[in-house]
Amino acid sequence: QVQLVESGGGWVQPGGSLRLSCAAADNIFRQYIMEWHRQAPGKQRELVASITATGSETYGDSVKGRFTISRDNAKNTVYLRMSSLKPEDTAVYYCNAKVPSTSVDYWGQGTQVTVSS
Repeated sequence: QVQLVESGGGWVQPGGSLRLSCAAADNIFRQYIMEWHRQAPGKQRELVASITATGSETYGDSVKGRFTISRDNAKNTVYLRMSSLKPEDTAVYYCNAKVPSTSVDYWGQGTQVTVSS
């Protein structure tokens, strides 16, 4: 079992920025595919961004150009930099770690992001 701890959520006005962090208590973090997902009230959980072990990034259409995912393998941490935030970005954001070539993955507890004026 891999423990993932998210931080950095909170309240921000539209147009503002936040940076989420997800720290993994695991020495093989660098091998994982790391993802951020989000779930708004009454909606299904959706993939926001993904980064492979080699640093290849993908983004959901709704966040392209505004969000950036990155990782620091020395710190076992993945980040999500969110800019130009909109009210529709309001959701609980979850960190996910996928073990390559398996069906095994792990989830963090989630961190709330609220965008409102």
